[in-house]
Amino acid sequence: MEPTIAPSAYEIERGKPMPSKNHAIVQRNLVFHLHLKYGDRYSVLPEINIDLPIQDRVPDLAIYRSVEFTPGADEVRMTEVPLGIIEILSSQQSMTDLMVKRGEYFAAGVQSYWLVLPDLLSIYVFYTAEDYDVFTRQDLLTDKKLEIEVALGEIFR
Repeated sequence: MEPTIAPSAYEIERGKPMPSKNHAIVQRNLVFHLHLKYGDRYSVLPEINIDLPIQDRVPDLAIYRSVEFTPGADEVRMTEVPLGIIEILSSQQSMTDLMVKRGEYFAAGVQSYWLVLPDLLSIYVFYTAEDYDVFTRQDLLTDKKLEIEVALGEIFR
């Protein structure tokens, strides 16, 4: 019988496993490219706590209409539902967990949900819980709802 490892404070607080090196690289690349191309229209917030009806969630990235930096008026928990969510599957994470979260996000009003699979060099862009497009490393990802395009060769490098 394998020993059980207690979850870290990070995992307990965020309700998900600790991210890995590849996860961090993909997350960094997404933030960088989305900010570079769409920073005037969207704010891409990493690891922000979102107050959902079922429970709080901390997605890898949340896409909002432009959010301003406001010294002295910070928010620890966002009550506004983001336009889009990006989740990156970690090596220690269950696909089922992300599918459950997908349903919760759409029920809360999210318009687009990206599921990033680093080991498969692919991203699923969901427009509803059942309607999605799949993009791989040589593709130009196109999110039809948010009108975002990203060259995946830049994300998976």
